[in-house]
Order: sequence, then C-alpha cells, then structure tokens
Amino acid sequence: MIPPNTASTSIRRQPESEAETSPTHRSTCVECDGTVIYSEDKGEYHCDACGLVLEESNIDRGPEWRAFTERETSQKSRVGAPITHTLHDKGLSTMIGWRNEDTYGNALSKRQQQKFQRLRTWDERFRTRDSKERNLKQALGEIDRMASALDLPTPIRETASVIYRRALEKDLLRGRSIEGVGASALYAAARQANTPRSLDEVAAVSRIGKSKLARTYRYVARELVLGIAPDDPTDYLPRFASDCEVSVETETRARHLLEVAAEQDALSGKSPIGLAAAAIYAATRRTEDSLTQADASEVTNVSKVTIRNRYQELLEIADDADPNELES
Repeated sequence: MIPPNTASTSIRRQPESEAETSPTHRSTCVECDGTVIYSEDKGEYHCDACGLVLEESNIDRGPEWRAFTERETSQKSRVGAPITHTLHDKGLSTMIGWRNEDTYGNALSKRQQQKFQRLRTWDERFRTRDSKERNLKQALGEIDRMASALDLPTPIRETASVIYRRALEKDLLRGRSIEGVGASALYAAARQANTPRSLDEVAAVSRIGKSKLARTYRYVARELVLGIAPDDPTDYLPRFASDCEVSVETETRARHLLEVAAEQDALSGKSPIGLAAAAIYAATRRTEDSLTQADASEVTNVSKVTIRNRYQELLEIADDADPNELES
C-alpha cells in the first residue's frame, strides 16, 4: 500500500502511532473532525467536510473480476484456499471433484464415472501415505468434531491443531491415545484464547474420561512448555450470561463481584467455573433477571450444592468489603 499523503502544510500535529496515520484506522478528519470516507472511483480517503485527502492511489487487493454464482467464482478464481493447520496436508494438496460431470457441465458416462471413482479412492490413499499422516488426519478430524460440539471458533481450532502437531513431532503420543492428546490440545487452545471450556465439558465430547484427560493435558503442557495461566472465573461469564439469558447489567455485576473477591484473595483453591456460575446467580438477586439455582446448575453444568456454597461465600465477601457492594 502506498503511504498516506501527509504533507506538512496540511497536517497540524504529528501522529502518535503508525495505526493513527492509516485512514483505515481513523474515522474522523485530523483537520476538522469531519467524517473520513473512501472514494472507489479515485482510490482515495478524504474528508467529506473540508475535502482533505488523507490517502491517495490506494491499491485494491481484491479480485479484478466479478462473479454472481458459485460456479462463476470457482471458474474465475486463480488461487486456492489459504493454508490451514486444521488439515493434515495444510490444504495444499488437490483432490478430484465429486461431481460426475465434465468442464462443460455434461454428465459423464457410467464407464467414466466408475473410472473416476477408482481414481478418487487411490487419490485418497496416496494423500495419507504413512502412519504419521494417517495419525494426523484422524487427530485433526477429532479436534474439529470436538470443537464443533463445544462451539469453539476457527482460530482456536487452528491453535489446537498446531499444539497437536508439536506433540506429534516430539513423540509425545507414545503410550497415549490420539483422542486424549487431541482433546488436551483443544482444552489448552481454548484456555490460551481466554475462551475456556471445563474439563467436564471437553471430556463429555471426547472419548476419554476426565481424569485421563487431566493427566494427558498436564503432560502435554509440561513437555511443550505451553505456559498457560490459571483459569480466570471472569472468562466464563460471557458464555454463562448468554446461556442463562441474563442482561448485561447482571454480567457486569457478576464481574464486579468476582473482582472484589479476587482483591481479597478469596478465589484460591476454588473451581473457576463454580465461582462464575455462583457470581451470575448472585448478581441476578440484585437485578430484574430471574434465575433459580436449578436453572443455573443445568445451564452451567455446576451442581446446585456448589453454586449455593460459592454464592454464600461471595455474599459474605461483598458484605465485608461493602454492605452495598452488589448495589454499585
């Protein structure tokens, strides 16, 4: 991209950062605080009030062609999909299409269909020629399946795939199952992204038990030096608030309550997921949201006894700090 036009006669102050100099990061004009708009005809960013040009000769890096159907897109595109670690070959290999038709859309004869079916079979076999590639293909498929069940986004799947590849390269799978290491990689990736899932949740969608998953995770994290910080109860709040269908006010109060408890060092040794569930329940006592302990237990997968105990502890902490803590 061509650098923005920043003539000294038209700029009154020096920008504080590189991001500030880019019109794509600025919505207001530096001269008059007017709105910055983009002109596709001229390829420039300018102020709609004073006319100051902030960037010109902008390069459009999109395709120069237009397509209105999926077929036109596939025919005109000259590049493939981006590299991804979620596929064993990183998406770099080609494959024989499943459509039994030629390039003009005409159906293939029965003999040709049988021929291409055999070619597809051999193509699939040659893409996983050794045991390592077969292992990787199976593991990445498991990670994708579990991530879908846990509603985890693509970046977390990518991170989990990279962690598994590192474990495979260091030969950490010896004596351990593919499912165990794959589930551990996904659990670690979710925690790294501050979108954690509990061991119970991951174990429920995997084919291994919770205790085995915990042992495998600790081993993988130690050997790969992942350096993952301890679980923070506040990381669970957005998901729990959404699942319990409570208001933003309730989530804010719950977060504030956990922050007060953290300041008093009252969270140590307690389950983060239990604290988050109890904080949501406690916050609803001071808002218009209606949430019973049974409903909170069902949604968060935390027992009613745990929610009740943590709830009482959080209330005591709030009362010690300020009797009106939940009212703030």
